[in-house]
Amino acid sequence: MITFLTILVVLGMLGTLGTLFYGMVGMARGSSDGHKANALMRWRVTLQGVTLALFALLLFLMRG
Repeated sequence: MITFLTILVVLGMLGTLGTLFYGMVGMARGSSDGHKANALMRWRVTLQGVTLALFALLLFLMRG
């Protein structure tokens, strides 16, 4: 179970990082599509929240 949660946390972090970089590249190119930028921001925040929740669960399970 701990190994599975560790893999999910790593995947969540990579997904968050990928979404962040994708949004930064779009901003650097001067993309004026505000809807796409907002959608990427929502995805990044959602991925961060899920990853932090999984990380907290992992720490709780490792402590006990």
